[in-house]
Amino acid sequence: SLVPRVAMAWALVSALLLLVKWQAISALRFPDPDDIMRLVQVRDLLGGQAWFDITQYRFDAPAGGVAMHWSRLVDVPLALIVAALSPLLGVSQAELVALVSVPLITLGLAMYLAARMAWRWLGREESMFTCLIMALSIPLVFQLSPMRIDHHGWQIVCALAAINGLMAANPKKGGWIIGGSLAFWLSISIEGLPLAAAICGVLALRWLRDPCSGAWLVSTVQALAAVSLGLFGLTRGLGELATYCDAISPVHLAMFVWGAGILTVLGSLRPKAPLAILSGFAVAAGGALAMLGINAPQCIGDGFSELDPVVAEYWHSRVTEGMPIWRQDALEIAKFAVAPIIGLLATINLARHSQGKQARWWFDYALILGAAILVSLLVARAGAVAGAIAAVPLAWQVRRWLRSIRVLKRTAPKIVATLAITVALLPAFPLMVASWALPLQASGSANSASSSKFPSNGKAASCNVAANEDALQALETGEIYAMVDIAPHLLLVSDHTVVATAHHRGDDGMRFVIDTAMASESEARAALASRGTDYVALCSNLGEPRIYAYHSPSGFAAQLLEDKAPSWLEPIELSRESALQMWRITPE
Repeated sequence: SLVPRVAMAWALVSALLLLVKWQAISALRFPDPDDIMRLVQVRDLLGGQAWFDITQYRFDAPAGGVAMHWSRLVDVPLALIVAALSPLLGVSQAELVALVSVPLITLGLAMYLAARMAWRWLGREESMFTCLIMALSIPLVFQLSPMRIDHHGWQIVCALAAINGLMAANPKKGGWIIGGSLAFWLSISIEGLPLAAAICGVLALRWLRDPCSGAWLVSTVQALAAVSLGLFGLTRGLGELATYCDAISPVHLAMFVWGAGILTVLGSLRPKAPLAILSGFAVAAGGALAMLGINAPQCIGDGFSELDPVVAEYWHSRVTEGMPIWRQDALEIAKFAVAPIIGLLATINLARHSQGKQARWWFDYALILGAAILVSLLVARAGAVAGAIAAVPLAWQVRRWLRSIRVLKRTAPKIVATLAITVALLPAFPLMVASWALPLQASGSANSASSSKFPSNGKAASCNVAANEDALQALETGEIYAMVDIAPHLLLVSDHTVVATAHHRGDDGMRFVIDTAMASESEARAALASRGTDYVALCSNLGEPRIYAYHSPSGFAAQLLEDKAPSWLEPIELSRESALQMWRITPE
């Protein structure tokens, strides 16, 4: 059966990931600062912070903290594991188990959901190839590896669960699976909205192809509305009904309810003419968009349109994973784009050579995969979802190539075919080999070594803030002025507060960090004194302060990087194993 096969593949991949990641796991080196903030949020929840209160009070504390846009749903499995195991293992070991097990659980779920589609439409061997291809997808595995506890892994699971709903024999059951999965996805991250719209668009096409298939879309939107309402009540409550563009808000719920109501009426009327069906769609979609335009016009288009312009320039525009794919370097483009495009071509080929229901399935699948690729072209980190969806048709394509190789008698064609498989499975490998001989020119980024303007630097984890946990805890608790990339590390290992972290709702604090970094020494001192900030921290091996120094060569950050700390900063002795430097701000 399918489950034992997937379990075997999952166990093998998990063991390899644990082996590869063991050093990072043992040293508590997180892949991304967001993973650290997720653990901080879980600690706050278990420490007594209210379920409906998702404010982070330890950054920009003078302003009352910053309300996060993250969902409590992602906190639940982490918190349950930590709470259950802490009495047995202690808090630290229980957290480590959660950091390792939760991402691997999402990996197993994603493998099963993708393999289930391959098993249904392609065969047993293709289901195993699907698991293998998922394990070889760098963007996908990054989001599903130990220590990666942010919400991206769960988005992948929700996307695959929704597409699995398309296989249901009963349209109403399938619609509720699809709509429920989309509701969970959007509650976790509103980034899923474009692909959710694409899936609903596919169901609308099913209705137009067959007037008797309206139950698919009707049930999906009914489930989306009902489950979204339930999840909003469970995770947000009724205490805060403000409209946000970065999370499901009352205006979005009203749009879903409106759509569900109009489509329910349309489905009960059972129109036969395509024009009548299209008219119903226009009323449903037009009314929903009108609600958004009237109540939240700022949410139409770019979700970061309200971001402070200085923060947008110096931070958001340099977060390469959130930028279009053409802003990535050649290696990243290969990792994100090649395999999904090959998968899309394979899906089109499958649709062309299939008949009846199976042909319609692959046609719908091609539309969804195409939409996922389009989204990933605009936001690079969405490439993990596209890679997961592409794994199924790519498994068919790889098996077909392998069959062709077996019948080839000449060596040269066999080599070419083998290279084609290698490029499909590991598209970045040829470029990686080339880059060893001739380094590739890369695009600029605040947190990578990819810009020719700035010196080479490492990730925030290379600062090794954790080595100073005892020293930090020994200091009197106060606010630390630090670059936003290392701020979450400081929150994790100490009880101090920080000015800001790299989260867009806290753009006031981020603006302060940027302005102060590029200000003169006297301006920086006055700004820090006005906040009552107690400490200054810096990791000179990272890119963020170097960007500020580049744009302001005589500014505060530039002075610190040149070891010219002003006299009003008193050095604090820290571990030599860490690149972290820290100073106490002395009174005027």
